[in-house]
Amino acid sequence: MTTRIESQSINDLQKTMQEILKWIRLQGMQTAKSILEESLKKDTEKLAYHFSDGRDSREVGKPAGISHMTVTNYWKKWSVLGIVEPVRARGGARYRKIFSLEDFGIAVPAETRGQSKRTI
Repeated sequence: MTTRIESQSINDLQKTMQEILKWIRLQGMQTAKSILEESLKKDTEKLAYHFSDGRDSREVGKPAGISHMTVTNYWKKWSVLGIVEPVRARGGARYRKIFSLEDFGIAVPAETRGQSKRTI
């Protein structure tokens, strides 16, 4: 049987925990945005990250205009940074982004599929 004082203490503790959680989330979001901005500087990186939703590396590379090996190298780097997570798939490793770029005010560039990679 809980007394009135114990119930009040539990309520106070819950309020305090909710306040702490609010600040931890804010700090985490700021850190995540910083990591995304630092690791996704090129449009090709942003596009590859945006399309990393469990697709294979070739499917992710096409709209970004990059090779599947480049995508695989990005995934390795991003996995260490904690911004993608592995997805079980037949036929090889795949990754899924953890964050949406739009949620952090980071614009997703236009797809480069079918455009020439050369500039004059």
